[in-house]
Amino acid sequence: MFRRAFWFTTGAAAGVWATTKVQRKIRSLAPDALAVRAADKAVEGGHRLREFALDVRAGMAHREGELKDALGLDAPANDGHGPQLPGRRTAALPRQQGAPRPGAVHPAPRRDLSGPQAHPHHSNDRNEDH
Repeated sequence: MFRRAFWFTTGAAAGVWATTKVQRKIRSLAPDALAVRAADKAVEGGHRLREFALDVRAGMAHREGELKDALGLDAPANDGHGPQLPGRRTAALPRQQGAPRPGAVHPAPRRDLSGPQAHPHHSNDRNEDH
């Protein structure tokens, strides 16, 4: 009799354990549980990406400081146009007559808008404003 009670109890415990295990697995594979898990992974990935970006910025700043020290660019510039590299001359070269200055705004040449080519019409033109 004790033998039957032992095996009955063992079978019942195994059944409860297996049912519980299956129910947990089913709940973990439900769409809402998968969505929560995916969102958690995305947030975790975002945190790792942010930490990586901060490490890259810190490394860039450190390397920029090393390069500035090596090139001697820590001294303030006298002309206000930014730091000059060592060995560079600041004297301007003579300009050719009529050569455009860098940064100068020049008017665009005018086009003749009279005639048949003034407003060409293309069959593929999808401009709705005309």
